Amino acid sequence: MSLVDIPVEDTFGGEPVAGASDLRAALHSRYHATRQLSIALSEPLAPEEYRIQSMPDVSPPWWNLGHTTWFFAKNILEPRTSYRLPGRLEYALNSYYETHGDRVPRHQRGLLSSPTTPEVLELRRDVDQRMSDLIADTDDDGWADLDFLVTTGIQHEQQHQELMVTEIKHILSVNAPGACRTYREGVLPTTSPSPLSWHAVSGGLRHFGSDDRSWCWDNEQPRHQAYNHDFEISSRLVTTAEYLEFIEDGGYEDPLLWLANGWAIGCERSWSSPLYWSQDRRTEFTLRGERELDPCAPIQHVSYYEADAYATWRSRTDAAYEGCRLPTEREWEQAASELGFAPETGNLLESEHFNSVAAPPDSQPFAQAAGDLWEWTSSHYEPYPGYRPFEGDLMEYNGKFMDNQRVLRGGSCATPRSHIRSTYRNFWPADTRFQFSGIRLARSI
Repeated sequence: MSLVDIPVEDTFGGEPVAGASDLRAALHSRYHATRQLSIALSEPLAPEEYRIQSMPDVSPPWWNLGHTTWFFAKNILEPRTSYRLPGRLEYALNSYYETHGDRVPRHQRGLLSSPTTPEVLELRRDVDQRMSDLIADTDDDGWADLDFLVTTGIQHEQQHQELMVTEIKHILSVNAPGACRTYREGVLPTTSPSPLSWHAVSGGLRHFGSDDRSWCWDNEQPRHQAYNHDFEISSRLVTTAEYLEFIEDGGYEDPLLWLANGWAIGCERSWSSPLYWSQDRRTEFTLRGERELDPCAPIQHVSYYEADAYATWRSRTDAAYEGCRLPTEREWEQAASELGFAPETGNLLESEHFNSVAAPPDSQPFAQAAGDLWEWTSSHYEPYPGYRPFEGDLMEYNGKFMDNQRVLRGGSCATPRSHIRSTYRNFWPADTRFQFSGIRLARSI
């Protein structure tokens, strides 16, 4: 089934929402469509592929399907109904919530044979029906709280949909050469990229973060003022051809281009090109199978360290890029606000490319800002001034990870369209490469 064919209806499981208000029907619809999309994303997998954990940072697909269900069960159903999740499922499906007790270590999720994949799918059906009943039966006094929690659960599941796509790519990639299965058939679009240009953005005191008019994660708040100096930002992402110039000029062999931690990690792991590239640098593994490198497509699956080294190299070797660097997250957000941020036209999950594609010549000034690849910024993941985490168990969701991480902005080809916004703050350790991550340049003026 095409992802764009998944219906968004004012019904749940095909049954009318009896006596529900428009708000209840809308919440039913969003919940149902989100849960169905997760199943659709896993449908191309063979039974064995649901159980594979190809590295510690990758969770098996069965676990993503189960954990997103656990979230609704533990945070919504158990506090409001007589439902209790069986203990063995609590242990298997909890992620990092200390308040919910013991759990299987993350790197051992692929060792579990229980629950089975059919048991996880049955759990999803059971929890979905209970959630349907709860949404329909909650009185007006409890509605605002329920609406917030269900919406949070939907957003949480959308994060895991993106994770599942990126993790499936890694799972399929570790098969023997010539034995890698294709997740989706078809040919990716190709085009000549728009020429890279610089857009000047005036500095000054600006507002950043969410204005709280709609739902957002706690790490996007509070809306606050901060100062940006004048800067320029590139019109599009760095392409594969441009990154190849860095490689061919010895970029992976020059320690003077790298941060010390990045150089040490790159040497330890023998980095010589982005993740998923063949040794001869002619092909790369994609969710549509092995394919020749597209020189016009944005370079993808690079770590923060590689992105920073590339910017340093380009600044030192090309007068047209003198002073270039990675943008700060507030520079990126101001550029998105003033130059344009258009998820409705971006290469996001619903585009079904599952890969970065070249920005067409007639692109908007801030091309590929919404979708294609998460864009590394130079900013450390830290709380905004006056930050307050969500209350209760959800306090563990974002705040405790504000340590040793870098911020990425913009969304990727695996991000659901309704999930992304210009204030969204993604974060990963600087050595992460399996995410759909790329490079945009900036410079001070």
